[in-house]
Amino acid sequence: MKVGTKSVIGGAHCFLLHPFFVAWGWARLFGCPLDVRLWFAFALHDIGYVVCGDMDGPSGERHVLLGARIMGWLFGPAWEDECLRHSRYWSRRMGLPISRLCLADKLAFALTPAWLYLPMAGWTGELQEYMVRSRERQAGDNGFTVEEERLVRSEVPEDWLRGLQSYTLRWVERHRDQWTAFGGVTVGDQHVPANETQALRLR
Repeated sequence: MKVGTKSVIGGAHCFLLHPFFVAWGWARLFGCPLDVRLWFAFALHDIGYVVCGDMDGPSGERHVLLGARIMGWLFGPAWEDECLRHSRYWSRRMGLPISRLCLADKLAFALTPAWLYLPMAGWTGELQEYMVRSRERQAGDNGFTVEEERLVRSEVPEDWLRGLQSYTLRWVERHRDQWTAFGGVTVGDQHVPANETQALRLR
């Protein structure tokens, strides 16, 4: 079984759990996700991992395509675009800004408790890949603090996760005003201008 398939079944992208953490992240950033189309996006944005033999390599980076195509077929191009740009890697590769779903997705990782995340990612085999990749700097970002870099370079999964989640929280905060909607069209239940969103209260 491919690592991406295992991830969707019971790993870091488990279809029974991950969408709810993404919804939590969205709620913290943009308010309660009342639009049912958002819940489809939460559930489908990572479905492409089911055919991937890696998570952050050439195969994994294309995982955005399947869910985006399904969302486009169901709800139109604005929703396809929202899902395509949920990946920092894909957005950078295409020269596009990130979407709000990207921010919610990254915050979801930071909100997932270690007691849940580590066993799931360890079972699938994706944890080791993530630990190696994160040492190569997430999304080309050199924004780790000294302490975060020390933790991320640790061979202890608990330390690695603590460091990367700390970095991810700060990344979300730094980029929370940089999302754009497709063609100026806002998806979701209502438009929430970036300067009017409530500040994160994560500590």
